[in-house]
Amino acid sequence: MKRIYIAGPMSGIEDFNFPAFNAEAARLRDLGHNAINPVEINPDQAMSWHDCMRRDIAALVTCDAISMLPGWQNSKGATLERHIAERLGMVILEIAA
Repeated sequence: MKRIYIAGPMSGIEDFNFPAFNAEAARLRDLGHNAINPVEINPDQAMSWHDCMRRDIAALVTCDAISMLPGWQNSKGATLERHIAERLGMVILEIAA
């Protein structure tokens, strides 16, 4: 079982894209993985971006892989998370739209 962090766009998307994050977490868990879902780490949508990212990055670095949701390229947070994952040698998974 791998620990897989889920990354993708949130800002400017209806419901902060929580449904897409939750669907990917369910899919990964159904496959037997330990899905690390930022929605579960930061359920309070009123938290600042900086506070969320500090908590998310702390979780990310404990993972084996990162799953990139569609549209991640347009997200400064997901881009940062992917950069960290690449530099740490994690497996990068691209989720098709």
